[in-house]
Amino acid sequence: MKKILVIEELAETRNFFLESLKAEGFDTIGAENARIAIERVQEELPDLIISETITPKLDGYGVLSTLRQNPITAIIPFIFVTARKTWTDIRKAMELGADDYLTKPCTIEELLRAIATRLEKQSTLKQWYAVERQKAPEKSTHNTTAQAEINQLIHPAGSPMGEVFKFIEANYQQPISLTEVAQAVGYAPAYLTDLMRRQSGKTVHQWIVERRMTAACSLLLETNRSVEEIATAVGYSYTGCFFRQFRLSFEMTPKAWRKTQLERQSGNG
Repeated sequence: MKKILVIEELAETRNFFLESLKAEGFDTIGAENARIAIERVQEELPDLIISETITPKLDGYGVLSTLRQNPITAIIPFIFVTARKTWTDIRKAMELGADDYLTKPCTIEELLRAIATRLEKQSTLKQWYAVERQKAPEKSTHNTTAQAEINQLIHPAGSPMGEVFKFIEANYQQPISLTEVAQAVGYAPAYLTDLMRRQSGKTVHQWIVERRMTAACSLLLETNRSVEEIATAVGYSYTGCFFRQFRLSFEMTPKAWRKTQLERQSGNG
């Protein structure tokens, strides 16, 4: 039975959602303010959260921001159901990592469709983790396609974070800069840097490097291409820059890493 937390200051509205969802077979929990909501999330670890944005005694944005900073709660689907309808409100919610935004009044059918969509994505995410845990560490670490998919599940396209990952995925094989990424998603470079650091703990540059290193590892393991060819394939104009970054990331040269991983795979086989 899926567990859903409803964060709503007004008892009448909160109880309506709780009873309606319970009638649909969900296990439900209620919270009337941000403090209680965060405590309930930490205690219960719900499968999905529904919240108002801002009322006199509730800051749903603050709750979402707090949860997204904790690795344990960061991927819980979060749906805003609110009377606030301006583009500014919606954009703020998406910037903080909300998964959906419904405006009141909305029907239970609309809410159930939104819940079903988010829970389906969450199920896909959990299945990915289950499969990856069964793989050898080096394979799970360097599965480029799965990593790209996981980023899009956590930060769906349409949100600023999702658009950043989408742009990186499409362009990491060529030289790209922070300014180019910022222009692509419609933000000033400084603001985007701050947003990415707050939401993911890494800068745009660090995400670009991580994506390139992940792709490089796959090419080292799965092809016979030279280090120079791989450097070019993952967006480095100069092999020396790629070589230095690889050593910083893995504490060994690309050739040494390839040899070590292939010997390990041969030994396991």
